[in-house]
Amino acid sequence: MAHSYEDIMHMLSELQSQELSIIRLSEPISAANAPDAPKRTSDVSSDAFENPSPASLAADLGHYKELFSKLRFSYLEQVTKEKFLRAIVGDPPQIIEQQENVELEAQLVAVKADLKLQKADVAALVDELEARGRELSRRYENISLQTAQLSALPAQISSLQDTLIDLRARQSKPSTNPFLTLPLPATLEIVTSRQAELDELNRQLKSLQQSLPRKTGELELREKELKPLEAQKAATVAAAQEARRRKEEAERGLGDELELKGRWYRSVDTGLREMLGVEA
Repeated sequence: MAHSYEDIMHMLSELQSQELSIIRLSEPISAANAPDAPKRTSDVSSDAFENPSPASLAADLGHYKELFSKLRFSYLEQVTKEKFLRAIVGDPPQIIEQQENVELEAQLVAVKADLKLQKADVAALVDELEARGRELSRRYENISLQTAQLSALPAQISSLQDTLIDLRARQSKPSTNPFLTLPLPATLEIVTSRQAELDELNRQLKSLQQSLPRKTGELELREKELKPLEAQKAATVAAAQEARRRKEEAERGLGDELELKGRWYRSVDTGLREMLGVEA
């Protein structure tokens, strides 16, 4: 039989309204085992007993361990004194032989070994219970959180439905963009494809960025090689323009005169340099 949302929330609310407490859960068992149990009179805080927490329970555990340790010591001391007094004042006095002490010591060793095993079993059981308690506490907190989130879902769903109705009302006519009318699976497929393309572009961009310093160095080297060529080109262009100018002047009858002047100037320059000892 399927339950409605209201029924599930009602059951969860009832379960959460019941306070979970190990001490209270153990009260029926404790009452059945000890119907005439006396009222608790230890000096441990009663508030910690009524409202336990991990810190208060750890404090109670330490208190009881110390209390029972003192009680055990007092009990053993009292029983030993009583047995000793009964042995020396009895009629006839009880005499313990050496052999009996040896037998009792052997029994004591066996009892201590058995007690040690039982203590180990109890310690393992306590560790298991503590681990299970922590796990149950974690699960209870998760359930409480999920219940709170579940309680808020109806209001969120209602708000989203109102928003959807408002958006549909604002959209007077369907969009002409085909990508805006795609169903969710097709939209997710396109998003995945675009993301793959973006990742590929990012990879290529990263590769280009890594090769940028090397390309920059090559460009600087080519620029250095290009500067002498540009100078040579400029000189060649100037020489070509000069040759063209001379050709045009020669066509007008001025080329021979200029050539003669040039030879005269060159011979004068050479002679002066030789006289002054200046190298060309």
